Amino acid sequence: METGIGTISRFYTSLKALNPEGMNSCYGEDIIFSDPVFGVLRGEEVRAMWEMLCARAREYSFSFFTPEDKGDGYYTCNWQATYLFSKTGKLVTNKGKAFMKLEDGLIIEHSDAFSLRRWIHQAFGIKGYLFGGFGFFQKRIRLEAQASLEKWISGKKKD
Repeated sequence: METGIGTISRFYTSLKALNPEGMNSCYGEDIIFSDPVFGVLRGEEVRAMWEMLCARAREYSFSFFTPEDKGDGYYTCNWQATYLFSKTGKLVTNKGKAFMKLEDGLIIEHSDAFSLRRWIHQAFGIKGYLFGGFGFFQKRIRLEAQASLEKWISGKKKD
């Protein structure tokens, strides 16, 4: 069986290569994911999110640092993603930290932490700088991300 660090490294190597199948193979069936943009997702929603993000990636680069074993199946890993935000055409460099729990060699919980305000500022420019710290603007971003994911999933079901 692969080590936890090996699984996480394989997950992020797949993300770097925009390979959602490789990423999703590192997840347990009932994966729970959360981040500041999408909120909490479960199972197929998580898998679909990675498929959507990988398919839409432009001017993309990704790097990660060696995952750290925190004991009892918990791991952390720092990462950085740079990409063109499709809605505004602005380049975003997002630095974050992942918190993961593994069981039987698979990731069963995955949470990404990053500054939503900084992300909004980069993604929306001056508008994001002025309004990115306000709850109403952040809520709008979350609702748009969730709607986009729901539309992606609906389109997949028609295939």
